Amino acid sequence: MVVAAWPKCRKCAEGELVPLSDYGTEGATVTYKAWVCTNPNCGFNLKIHKGNLFINEPVNERSTYSNNH
Repeated sequence: MVVAAWPKCRKCAEGELVPLSDYGTEGATVTYKAWVCTNPNCGFNLKIHKGNLFINEPVNERSTYSNNH
């Protein structure tokens, strides 16, 4: 995907909003599931979960996935 510029964050006016993607419960790709501000002091984010829009929910880092079969 080629993008000239990401949208500016309207909350802080310093960072840009960048998209994050994920996988659904059945493995389908969910493109642009979330948008987060690149300014670490801002923390603004939008997320879609089960068809609902969430604004400024906490963003947590997950530990690295380990496939130990």
